Amino acid sequence: MADEATVPTSADPAAYRPGVAAIVPCKDEADRIGATLAAVRDLPEVDIVVVVDDGSTDTTAEVARAGGAVVVVHPRNRGKAAALRSGVARLRADEARDGHPARHLLFVDGDLQETAANLSVLVGPVAGGTADMTIATLPPQQSAGGGHGFVVRLARDGIERLTGFRAVQPLSGMRCLTAEAYAAAAPLARGWGVEVGLTVDVLRAGLRVLEVPCELQHRVSGTDLRSQLHRAAQYRDVWLALALRRRLRR
Repeated sequence: MADEATVPTSADPAAYRPGVAAIVPCKDEADRIGATLAAVRDLPEVDIVVVVDDGSTDTTAEVARAGGAVVVVHPRNRGKAAALRSGVARLRADEARDGHPARHLLFVDGDLQETAANLSVLVGPVAGGTADMTIATLPPQQSAGGGHGFVVRLARDGIERLTGFRAVQPLSGMRCLTAEAYAAAAPLARGWGVEVGLTVDVLRAGLRVLEVPCELQHRVSGTDLRSQLHRAAQYRDVWLALALRRRLRR
């Protein structure tokens, strides 16, 4: 992990650049989170990792602590948006206590394992000031599975209608964003609508969004009943996020 960034003296104000905090929401990822954290902690831009264990029934939290992360535990599952909020809230509280300026945020899914080492491409445009939020676009996944694209089409078409931006992968959860971009999207859309809400809200705030190809591999949802129920929940949450933002535009 890179050394924690320090605030420059008044004689050298331009030398300071915010560090990057990785926020990792996850549930029941004990078999994958260790490898994911090892890769994330080796990213030169990242100086702190916060894992939010969102109601796991396995040893996710213990593995994350052993991997050097700050760990926040939800006793019950509260959903991805709530996990992200908890992780950022813990980070900001620690920053305020330590007198550290607000870091950029890197959102990381817990199941990326070793491929998380490729996330630096998301940080560059944000740290360099050419984007306020970057979104990873993933290559074809090695594991079989996936749905029929209903949720993706709903998300893509809805974002385009509201903002004019046509996303390649509107549901991608791997993102890097500035503190300003995060504030523009707060409060985050609920549940699985969080990514769609982030994109719409950041764009509506006049900020810059950039999709970046990133060599990542993760676990793909299957075709069993549990996976179908997951997709139904995704569809519901994406629809709600878009519906709320349509009403707010009027």
